[in-house]
Amino acid sequence: MFKGFKSSSATAIAALMCAAAIGCDSPSGIDHGGSGASQPAATIPSVPMTPTTTQTTDDKKVVDYSRLLLQPADVSDNEDTFTEQSTTPSGPDGLPGASALYVNQDDTRAIAATIVIYPDAETAATTLREALPTLGSTLTDATTRPAPVGTSGTMAIGMSKDGSKAVTLLLFTEGPALVRLEFQSAPGDVTTDDFVINIGKMQQIALRVGLPQSG
Repeated sequence: MFKGFKSSSATAIAALMCAAAIGCDSPSGIDHGGSGASQPAATIPSVPMTPTTTQTTDDKKVVDYSRLLLQPADVSDNEDTFTEQSTTPSGPDGLPGASALYVNQDDTRAIAATIVIYPDAETAATTLREALPTLGSTLTDATTRPAPVGTSGTMAIGMSKDGSKAVTLLLFTEGPALVRLEFQSAPGDVTTDDFVINIGKMQQIALRVGLPQSG
């Protein structure tokens, strides 16, 4: 079942890109003949567009980027109703950002979203470029191609290292934000490109509208 998902990190890049950001036991009760998640009807994310702030003991304002993550209704469609199983109000290794895990009603499909906020767009873009060659350490028999999402959008499709799950990764940047979306399902039930791209575009919109504007 998907309830075994957990974070893994060594460095910020490794945590986000190289090692699997989520790992799980083999799902049970999976329909191996499924066609994959279809494109959700929603096109505008329902997340709040203005992030909140909290006060630290040093009296410094810290942005709550978890408010920019998509809501379960945004990733649900006529096949799957997703719920948020967990959320973390920070990025890998304590970097600014947030992450969430969504699991469908049958515990057979999952989506993990991770956002890391870097000091500027150039740093985010450089981190993505440096991480792309390492995708083979996350997936087996991966095929990689450009994706029309954000800046330097890239999709990687393959199998988990243990061969128990079909995995699609979507990576892109939006300003200073680097996004990693991971879609997991049963072998033979690969998530459709349309669904992946649509979810990615909704997350891009949430970041573009909700990130604090520089200057």
